[in-house]
Amino acid sequence: ATENDTYNYTNFSQVFLPTLYSLVFILGFIGNGLVVCVLVKHRNQSNLTDICLFNLALSDLLFAFTLPFYSHNARVGQWTFGDFMCRLISGSHQTGFFSSIFFMVVMTLDRYVIIVHAHRVARYRTMRAAIILTLLVWMLSLFVSLPDFIFTQEIQEESQKIRCNYPEEKKVWKRYNLFTTNVLGLVIPLLVMVGCYSRIIPRLVNMRTAKKHRIVKLIICIVVVFFLLWAPYNISLFLEFLQEREIILNDETWYKNVNLSITVTEALAYTHCCLNPIIYAFVGEKFMRRALQLLKKLMPGYSRDLTDSSFRRSSVMSRGSEITSSFKL
Repeated sequence: ATENDTYNYTNFSQVFLPTLYSLVFILGFIGNGLVVCVLVKHRNQSNLTDICLFNLALSDLLFAFTLPFYSHNARVGQWTFGDFMCRLISGSHQTGFFSSIFFMVVMTLDRYVIIVHAHRVARYRTMRAAIILTLLVWMLSLFVSLPDFIFTQEIQEESQKIRCNYPEEKKVWKRYNLFTTNVLGLVIPLLVMVGCYSRIIPRLVNMRTAKKHRIVKLIICIVVVFFLLWAPYNISLFLEFLQEREIILNDETWYKNVNLSITVTEALAYTHCCLNPIIYAFVGEKFMRRALQLLKKLMPGYSRDLTDSSFRRSSVMSRGSEITSSFKL
């Protein structure tokens, strides 16, 4: 039975993970690439939301670019890219993860001040402030990810297989990773999102606009998708930590179940980087219109009908209050 379990787990890792990671990489590259192209093309009309959206797409692209390496690692069962790439990919992976979440938090706070404190903060939402904020988020993301750049390395196991991880004497950084991933990567962002949106939603519901329900649905979707995709992975990592400290049962069956849980929930969480463009951009009429314009230039015959009908629909739907229109992405 033990051999069969090991075979199933190995088979799962070698077939399912490379397939999923490859799919997420392709979708993430196309979706976020389109976001970047559209926002660069319309950079003269950019506001703080657009700059955050642009950087969110860059974060997700950085995260997605590490996935082919993890896909290959899962397929062959060991790390084959050398020590330098081990550090670079680990650090880039973490930087992409944290910057993506931090930019989501910035966008949440920005929407909060636009809708709840519109009259007080309008003069502070300048291009200069947006650039300074962007640089601070990237610096913070790099700082939080530094241990991965510095301390991860190639390690040869007893089975002669090579893996990319923290060495035994640097295990303290694995706990640091657990803390930052759980606290900075889930708990604080979630508290900020729930806190802000609990103020935003009543304000929007009281507004007399046909668009309010669509925006409320979008907001709920953002929080729920973020929580559903990342919470299971964070919980699995925390369970592994409790097992290592022998705070909870640590027999062979539990150990295998937690290991499998980490693998599955990690794969699920990674899909978030290709969903961000859909959640943040493709539901926004302004972005959709610009994206279709770009596609029309790239593929004239194929997208003409779609673009024309979308223009007509969006021009009808875009009549709303000033606050609501500023909420559009």
